[in-house]
Amino acid sequence: MSRLCLALVLIQALDTVDIGHPSRLLHAHLGDNVTLQCFYPDRNSYISWYKLTVGQKPQLVSTIYKYDGGATFPSEFKDNPRFTVQSGNGFFHLHISNTQPYDSATYVCGGIHVNVMEFKNGIILILKGSSKTVVQQPVSESVQPGDSVTLNCTIHTETCAGEHSVYWFRHGSGESPTGIIYTNGDRRDQCEKSPEAGSHTQSCVYNLPKRNLSLSDAGTYYCAVASCGEILFGNGTKLEIDRK
Repeated sequence: MSRLCLALVLIQALDTVDIGHPSRLLHAHLGDNVTLQCFYPDRNSYISWYKLTVGQKPQLVSTIYKYDGGATFPSEFKDNPRFTVQSGNGFFHLHISNTQPYDSATYVCGGIHVNVMEFKNGIILILKGSSKTVVQQPVSESVQPGDSVTLNCTIHTETCAGEHSVYWFRHGSGESPTGIIYTNGDRRDQCEKSPEAGSHTQSCVYNLPKRNLSLSDAGTYYCAVASCGEILFGNGTKLEIDRK
């Protein structure tokens, strides 16, 4: 079985990916060039990069067999010169040039050891500069344990057919993992079209109520909106839990 076929078999078996380690955030602007770093131990023979987009199945980006150093790409990335890799002894870095809105996603590298895929830290790529905007309120909030708070996410975008979903995830401090904590599903009923004649824009408002807060709820909460073929991220709301 070829390297690419083996990797495709693995990715087809993945409905979700449990990173198992904290994810880090990487902020960039549309059009920037970014490098996502992956370091792997000597026991891994095949190393792969995956793209995880909220609401979709994981996508295989590239795979390398460390003993010959040749990287392979599935068709959708093979024909895209914006995606390249750099490999060497113990590393397999992914380069994305001229970033586009649909590049916003979580990227995870993993290595195979004794037929088991071992995933490394994920990198959440957040891109700014789209004509569409996501506004989160409040910017920060300080509460006491046991209190309640409602986080707000408003998106201004054009109307379009298809799925329009919102996801919330928390980026904690230290070893707290980043992951999706809530999804609104397809909720276009929470959108209002612009009253201006001929306008194709709309504003959608989503709320995340948090009740009976504890110290473990502290962190920065981000909303991610899947709309019109793009994933849009808010700037985040920092929630601080003060000790009594």
